[in-house]
Amino acid sequence: MNTRDLRYLVAVAERAHFGRAAEDCNVSQPTLSTQIRKLEEYLGTTLFERTAKSVSLTPAGHDVVKRARHILAEVDDLLTAARVSQGPLTGVMTLGIIPTLAPYFLPWFIPLTKLRYPRLQLVVHEDLTSRLLEQLRTYQIDAALLALPLENADTEQLPLFDEPFWFACPPQHPLAHARSISEADLRDERLLLLAEGHCLRGQALAACGRHVDAEKGLDDFSAVSLETIIQLVATGFGCTLLPAMATGRPHLPEVPFKVLPIDSQHASRRIGLVWRQGFPKADDLMRLGSMVLEQPPRGTRPVADGKPVSRGRAQAG
Repeated sequence: MNTRDLRYLVAVAERAHFGRAAEDCNVSQPTLSTQIRKLEEYLGTTLFERTAKSVSLTPAGHDVVKRARHILAEVDDLLTAARVSQGPLTGVMTLGIIPTLAPYFLPWFIPLTKLRYPRLQLVVHEDLTSRLLEQLRTYQIDAALLALPLENADTEQLPLFDEPFWFACPPQHPLAHARSISEADLRDERLLLLAEGHCLRGQALAACGRHVDAEKGLDDFSAVSLETIIQLVATGFGCTLLPAMATGRPHLPEVPFKVLPIDSQHASRRIGLVWRQGFPKADDLMRLGSMVLEQPPRGTRPVADGKPVSRGRAQAG
């Protein structure tokens, strides 16, 4: 048994498919299948239930995969420690990011990172907050760019910047010519919102002074993509709240809708970098965070006291 076989094992568990796992590992499917069989023989147990249409972990497989992830994380940490002498921010770093931030932040962040740290290889995973936190917990990613605060145990959270929300509406809307939008203006306004599971949904409702639970079932429309909502506003279908970075893209039509500032203390979201406590690359993450704090994206405000906040183990009850 070696770390290569453990990486094959984890890949099959994550993909639930031998062919896709083989592609991820850059080997042929027969090679990967043979190594998994050998690993099962070595361990003396069946790790996967295989049918013509699906692959799933056995109870023993779940336990072995969990341990394999910890072993691989320790091995990766050992490699990281050995490479410290090569300088900061070298090698591979796996970074998660939420979908409402990724298309607007990454085109700014990745070129800046490559310029500052050319020996760093960023691998980006885009997903919802709940899934990224699970990937963080199971050592599948190193860190994640998320909306704060989070109450998750055993994490370090570095606040980076506050991003204001703007009110977007068709030109014919009654509020289209206002100088700014108040919380009272928004309280009874029907908005195009993201589907449940997106943190931006709750943040948008909070900016309107509305409670998330009270709004269930009251949407005219909900989408899984912020880009879909932007296009619907552009066609006059309705109104929404947009994060500042989503309003300044060059490919938006010139006069599709009005974008107005919101006068509310709740009309913003805080973005930060989150990682596991004890992560050996914490200093590198602090360097990345400092880079963002020194030169935040356009339309955002850097957090004045940008220091990591530790979240201890959650207490029962």
